[in-house]
Amino acid sequence: QLVQSGGGLVQPGGSLRLSCVGSGYTLVNYAISWFRQAPGKEREAVSCITPGDGSPKYPDPSVSGRFTISRDNAKNTVYLQMNDLRPEDTGVYYCAIDPTRMCISYALGYDHWGQGTQVTVSS
Repeated sequence: QLVQSGGGLVQPGGSLRLSCVGSGYTLVNYAISWFRQAPGKEREAVSCITPGDGSPKYPDPSVSGRFTISRDNAKNTVYLQMNDLRPEDTGVYYCAIDPTRMCISYALGYDHWGQGTQVTVSS
């Protein structure tokens, strides 16, 4: 399973870091994605890190330069550092294992998800 932590309420321009720990999975062997689900909207891909070399990908152009995905192999944890947060970043964030190992961006292609964590950006 994937166990998430982090999130919360932050003012615009603030920062948060989300964590996703693998239990039963060695995350370096998988592509791991972060998705955001805003109220009333579908789950959309925000970022992904490839297996092995850990190349980052950001399918959501709105997060480019603000969000950073990384992995700590010793802790078997993937992080999403979110800076300069905006109200439109609000939503429930999920980490998920990509079974294709190719950083696909459609949520229906994933079948192992973290429990989700709420991020609210508001003044």
